Amino acid sequence: MDRSDIAISAQRAAAPAGPVVQTEKLEKVYTMGDVKVHALRGISLRIDAGEFIAVMGASGSGKSTFMNLVGCLDRPTAGRYLLRGEDVSRFSRDELARVRGREIGFVFQGFNLLPRTNAVENVELPMLYQGIPARERHARAAEALRTVGLGDRLDHTPAQLSGGQQQRVAIARALVNRPTVVLADEPTGNLDSQTSVEVMAIFQQLNDQGLTVLLVTHEPDIAQHAKRVVTFKDGLVLDDRRVENRRIARIEPRERIEPREGAA
Repeated sequence: MDRSDIAISAQRAAAPAGPVVQTEKLEKVYTMGDVKVHALRGISLRIDAGEFIAVMGASGSGKSTFMNLVGCLDRPTAGRYLLRGEDVSRFSRDELARVRGREIGFVFQGFNLLPRTNAVENVELPMLYQGIPARERHARAAEALRTVGLGDRLDHTPAQLSGGQQQRVAIARALVNRPTVVLADEPTGNLDSQTSVEVMAIFQQLNDQGLTVLLVTHEPDIAQHAKRVVTFKDGLVLDDRRVENRRIARIEPRERIEPREGAA
């Protein structure tokens, strides 16, 4: 697979002009008994359509809390969050769930695939909640898997796939609802260095096609694949910079990966 092999479906809407994500003095306070923990202390950030941003910071810096808010998994204590110009910061949990399904794709460190379900069925899962008919679900799932180079692994279960291939399935699942933004939380954390580069190549290729990507990582070399790095510390933005000498991921040829033991 090379850079020309990946293209987002033409049916996906083109990235809108202007900010996809805009936060204004965003705060999050957790109450633990009599103690108040200020996880975010007034974060104002603008993320434009088509950006590729790496979010960094030590444990407790606020980066995960920020990602949870951007992903509509939680609501801020104060401040505003505009997603494509719509203020979602005071949405109900049901309203946030609808926004998540329509606008946001998630990729996790641990893949989060159903172990007894094949690749197509895993990728179909987000569409079940959107009421998409079965035939269309299958077609879109297969298309998404071909997008990430797994067109010949549609019927394979996670146990029959390498770690890198499982993460590709997870990326396909994030793409299948044609989101506005993809949030990737340590997507290379469980992968070896070569496979990590392969996964970053997919993110770069998707971003080249106009997809907005927001990636959390603690690895500086992985962050160098992004176009912009935002560093959190103590609930504040410590640094926000464009990446100089950006790394362009290239997939090196490797021997064919045989299915794991027990594979069909």
